[in-house]
Amino acid sequence: MTPPINELTTRARDIFRLVVEGYLESGSPVGSRTLAGAGGLNLSPASIRSVLADLERLGLLAAPHTSAGRMPTESGLRLFVDGMMQVAEPTREERAAIESRLAGPGPIEAALEATSAILSDLSAGAGVVMVPQREARLRQISLVPIADLRVLAVLVGADGSVDNRIIELTMSLPASALEEAANFITAHLGGRTLSEAAGAMQAEIASGRSALDAASRDLVERGIAMWTEDAARRRVLIVRGQANLLDETALSDLERVRSLLDDLENKQSVADLLDLARDAGSARIFIGSENRLFALSGSSVIASPYRDQEGRVVGVVGVIGPTRLNYARVVPMVDFTARSLGQSLSKLIG
Repeated sequence: MTPPINELTTRARDIFRLVVEGYLESGSPVGSRTLAGAGGLNLSPASIRSVLADLERLGLLAAPHTSAGRMPTESGLRLFVDGMMQVAEPTREERAAIESRLAGPGPIEAALEATSAILSDLSAGAGVVMVPQREARLRQISLVPIADLRVLAVLVGADGSVDNRIIELTMSLPASALEEAANFITAHLGGRTLSEAAGAMQAEIASGRSALDAASRDLVERGIAMWTEDAARRRVLIVRGQANLLDETALSDLERVRSLLDDLENKQSVADLLDLARDAGSARIFIGSENRLFALSGSSVIASPYRDQEGRVVGVVGVIGPTRLNYARVVPMVDFTARSLGQSLSKLIG
């Protein structure tokens, strides 16, 4: 069990902080001679080695090779991030870069693409954005038979968008039943989203007020069940900057690289991980094996929710990188980007 930071002596805290900061800056283990030459400790290399050994026994540091320097373990990084890290606010140049990229003209999708790209550029990691679950308001639906037990539902949005869904039937239906079901659904759309319309249709069918015959009612109910489930699962993830993860350290461990890229391809799992940050007041940090998704690749995730103009969480932005991310710099950067994206989306939607 990791000890609380206040249980370490002042000497141990100073040495531990220098090791972690040195490792995060260089990516290499930090040795006692380096620490002795850093100044401010007034300790001999032998005394420093003794403290390093104590920190290693506590599970905060590890030596990758005999006679090598020390590097923080995942527990050590967690202790540093939670108890010692002093965050550095984004510089004026970084804030200007983020705001200018998000202020560009174009649809909402362009702002989301820009967000993932700017986070990747500034963090030297992979930038990720979980797109808000937005449903178009619908205007019309058509049901077209494409096989004996399959129907194509063509949904036309109020904005002119067209979406196609396949519905599996339990029995073959005549053209009259398809037309009746389509007319019933269209009558209930009226500028509603699909999930809103589904709720109204379900209530009318359940109350017995609907004049639908049994065949048409079965088709509508199947459509409602499929659309409601589909809308709940339709999350889109934008990932940019995967190439940033292939640094010299990563290329020395090709198995870790392969695992990391495989993880990024599983966008549903990445979205599930980012979902854990939706209720956070600010950025959440997942270090290495603290999340099962990136446990094998030893990667960290910094994620922060972004909100609409009513303050409701609509999505999550984040950075994925090695555990030696510059947390003090990236954490406030992700938070600032989340706030800027929320403001930008409010202007686009409003």
